[in-house]
Amino acid sequence: MNLPRLGVNIDHVATLRNARGENYPSPVQAALSCEKYGADGITAHLREDRRHIRDTDVSEIIKNITIPLNFEMAPTNEMVEIAININPNACCIVPEKREEVTTEGGIDIKKNQDLLRPKIEKIKKNNILVSLFIDASEEQIKLAKEIGADIVEIHTGEYCRKINYLEDGQNEFERIKEAAIFADEIGLELHLGHGITFDSVKELSKIKEVKEFNIGHFIISESVFIGLQNSIKKFKEIIEEERKNL
Repeated sequence: MNLPRLGVNIDHVATLRNARGENYPSPVQAALSCEKYGADGITAHLREDRRHIRDTDVSEIIKNITIPLNFEMAPTNEMVEIAININPNACCIVPEKREEVTTEGGIDIKKNQDLLRPKIEKIKKNNILVSLFIDASEEQIKLAKEIGADIVEIHTGEYCRKINYLEDGQNEFERIKEAAIFADEIGLELHLGHGITFDSVKELSKIKEVKEFNIGHFIISESVFIGLQNSIKKFKEIIEEERKNL
């Protein structure tokens, strides 16, 4: 059975470290532990304001892990140069606003394609895969393909929020599923991310086109209660169980 990969975002380990201005907990140690406990990849978002992950974190992580690094970044010249310098497996381009607490939605490719196209070309010339973090929209997916993306990561935040608060998320789920099918049909690798919990991953795992989940905040939060190893293990068990039933 070909299971989706589990990428673990370690941004919030850095958030906790920075809250007290100490050198612990270490994002590098977190990345190594995630690898040890079964993660298939590590995600780290180097924000323009460096609010959590720092440049040195990314450099040290990529030196020490043997699983792929998914480097989340805003579409800026600075971030493109950093990406080329560290040479991750993939870059996931996300929208970024200084005032937001977390990424609030997907990047609007229609409005930003002239900005995105040359940056995607430059990254890909350096043999780095390019992912675009987008909303579940056929138009956005089609444009992602046209401007050279290899991967689209669908923003699952609204669906996951509804599941978390025991609201009806069926319409959101269907939008994500339809987007996944379309992305697969036109040759884009399909990832899902944002707000995913043990509850919401159950239905999302039933979308057979999904090749990777990227999960961070919930894994790090749940680790307070059950540990990082058990948090990763439980996600992988749920994904496997739901795929068995397809």
